[in-house]
Amino acid sequence: MAFDYVIAGGGSAGCALASRLSEDPSKTVCLIEAGGEGKDFLIRAPAGVIALLPGRPKINNWAFDTVPQQGLGGRKGYQPRGKALGGSSAINAMLYVRGHRSDYDGWAELGCSGWSWDEVLPYFRRAEGNQRGADALHGDDGPLRVAEQQDPRELSRAFVEACGENQIRRNDDFNGIEQEGAGLYQVTQFWGERRNGERCSAAAAYLHPAMSRSNLTVITGARATGVVLDGKRATGVRYSKGKSEAIAKARREVIVCGGAFGSPQLLLLSGIGPAVELAAHGIAVAHELPGVGKNLQDHLDFIMGWTSRNADMMGIGLRGLPGLLRHMLRWRKDGGGMIATPYAEGGAFLRSDPAIDRPDLQLHFCIAIVDDHGRKLHMGYGFSCHVCVLRPHSRGEVGLSSPDPLAPPRIDPRFLSDQRDADLLLKGARMMRAILEAPALARYRDKEIYTAGVSSDADLMLHIRARADTIYHPVGTCKMGVDDMAVVDPELRVYGLEGLRVVDASVMPTLIGGNTNAPTIMIAEKAADMIKAAA
Repeated sequence: MAFDYVIAGGGSAGCALASRLSEDPSKTVCLIEAGGEGKDFLIRAPAGVIALLPGRPKINNWAFDTVPQQGLGGRKGYQPRGKALGGSSAINAMLYVRGHRSDYDGWAELGCSGWSWDEVLPYFRRAEGNQRGADALHGDDGPLRVAEQQDPRELSRAFVEACGENQIRRNDDFNGIEQEGAGLYQVTQFWGERRNGERCSAAAAYLHPAMSRSNLTVITGARATGVVLDGKRATGVRYSKGKSEAIAKARREVIVCGGAFGSPQLLLLSGIGPAVELAAHGIAVAHELPGVGKNLQDHLDFIMGWTSRNADMMGIGLRGLPGLLRHMLRWRKDGGGMIATPYAEGGAFLRSDPAIDRPDLQLHFCIAIVDDHGRKLHMGYGFSCHVCVLRPHSRGEVGLSSPDPLAPPRIDPRFLSDQRDADLLLKGARMMRAILEAPALARYRDKEIYTAGVSSDADLMLHIRARADTIYHPVGTCKMGVDDMAVVDPELRVYGLEGLRVVDASVMPTLIGGNTNAPTIMIAEKAADMIKAAA
């Protein structure tokens, strides 16, 4: 079959892009997604993420591993990625964070014309349907529903108070004029309607309402295995579904939306990338492009936690079971209660030094004991807090583990390969501990779980190397730019090829200072206008 546009990957960017491009009834669009429709109960119920994130079993989750990380004591890291329409927006904590305005001005300064803060803000606003209403920075009628948390725990409010006791000001809008401060996150969640309290993934926001369009074809359970090239022009996407193979032909453009891991992998499988990498796997070079798979950046995360005698939080124990049952019934009735929680209810953006001009650390405060991405369970109740370095200097790469298109990619973030990241994460861990030990949290604290009695920098660094891992924000592996290692130009067109773009978090030249889902959707919104203009 032939279409005007063929999109490989139904994640946050792919869903938004397919919806926007198919608004024109004269254009046909095909979206190819390896996972399912993204309508499962565990996706719709926000608290269901606890069953999805660990990847045991792999429900709506690719559940990738990294190669052993020297900076993490030789451990392999874990990289959960959404496998369903909506991609990782189907299994994330729903936090709506754009990053700092200077991040986008930094992109423009690197040569990415059209991507400054003032130029991307209209696309953030167009995407956003914020419960607070519209203003100069926010939109209220976009498809992505952005809500106040339905029923945050008093524990999370105590965290914000504890930040205040550490001279960290309150901030009720991390996407407002100033990012710095502590508060409760807004979330991508349906509000004030029939689906109140349900997760608003990119699929639920953009794609599911559009799937009845006659010009939009969505193929689920299908793995994109290669971009079809006719000389230097992309003409389609090869995919496998079950035991059959097929090609979706593209009359106008192929758009790769596989994310920071999937997009470079698909290009490499198609013979597009560094010649050395391709030769190592016996793949003929169709188009040499040295930057494919390079420039991987991610937020490395370190967790501290406490047990608690209070059961008004997520945990495993008989004391909280009656309350949890009441919360389940309430969520089914009106969308409220603890089943609507994003877990990471509270947060903060901090400056490690008053002399710097923007936050360089982020905290996520969770109403549960989090250990190894939820893969190690603790009986009882407690809370935990995460700290990450917002703009790491460490750079990794994504490559092939095999020429088999169904094999997982080779992921090497090279966490803490730059000593500056280790030094800042250590400083952030100390700032985080001071907040967790503040008086406001005293009534919730029982025993510190991981780092009790650890006082020296050397010992704390050993804990960081033993337990730190991603907080799920990989970007940069098909970076946008004008230098020799750029994969796409500022119009997101792959250098040296025609009819081929990459649209997802992989095009970010540098990691933004915050969570990456909202920026990825913004990229797709902007790309839709670029593609329409080119047509």
